[in-house]
Amino acid sequence: MSSSDPLGATQRWRLDLAYDGEAFSGFAYQPRHDTVVGLLRATLAKTLGLEHEPLIVGAGRTDSGVHAFCQVVHVDLPLVTKVRTLESERLARSLNKQLRGRVQILRAVPVSHDFHARFSATWREYRYLVLETTPPGLDFTNAWSWAVAGPLDLRAMNRAARATLGTHDFRAFCRRPSNSSADEPLLRKVLVARWERLEDEWVMSPRHSPVVRLTIRSQSFCHNMVRALTSTMVAVGQGTLDESVVRQRLESLSRYQLPPLAPAGGLALVGVGYVDEGGVSSATNVGRPARRSP
Repeated sequence: MSSSDPLGATQRWRLDLAYDGEAFSGFAYQPRHDTVVGLLRATLAKTLGLEHEPLIVGAGRTDSGVHAFCQVVHVDLPLVTKVRTLESERLARSLNKQLRGRVQILRAVPVSHDFHARFSATWREYRYLVLETTPPGLDFTNAWSWAVAGPLDLRAMNRAARATLGTHDFRAFCRRPSNSSADEPLLRKVLVARWERLEDEWVMSPRHSPVVRLTIRSQSFCHNMVRALTSTMVAVGQGTLDESVVRQRLESLSRYQLPPLAPAGGLALVGVGYVDEGGVSSATNVGRPARRSP
């Protein structure tokens, strides 16, 4: 049996997972490239003795180098495999053993065939970490944050962030899909966008915490949207761009003189929201990102 069997012979599973994006060439399946979905497909087939690798659908794609504290996927699996009858804790434990820390299955639960990891999601939430360095000559850039010259004006950055709230055409901040026309709007509805300083428990700076975090939640995102907004708002915080630039570009739809994308390493998917049968919004936002095996 395989995931292409009739619905009566399969069970749909929701898998919540975390991963270190630095280890992969992105989330989506790509032949001859090491991706999260490619690894998960091969691991499911091997662990369960499937004849064919199953189709996996994710809540959203993450680029190469982008992390996930909570990614959600669904997959249709045979009710009884050649290896074992499927059971939630056993499935998660078996997969984690084979994945060897490259991807961590946070939970595996059977769901109805009406559940769709992408189309059933009501929002996605990302966070971006920025490390403010003074003097700017110190280079602390790593796989989990972006080191920039400070000080940063968070009040100006938050005023710029508020311009994104609501529904806008984000063509100035997104890479257009290859199968769409240049005149087609890229409408997205942003629900939350805010910058804040994290607590400085290690007293890294005598003035204030050097780590700032962007939290942005939207019904959906277009390609490169968060990284483009991040680099623009950091430039606002550094005083090289006016705080009105985000609003102006949303109106003009032009990327003219906007800075390059923020690096992928500072970005992580941290939550996906769904509406359960009881009408209560739910999201998995737990667990630590998986680390690469030595």
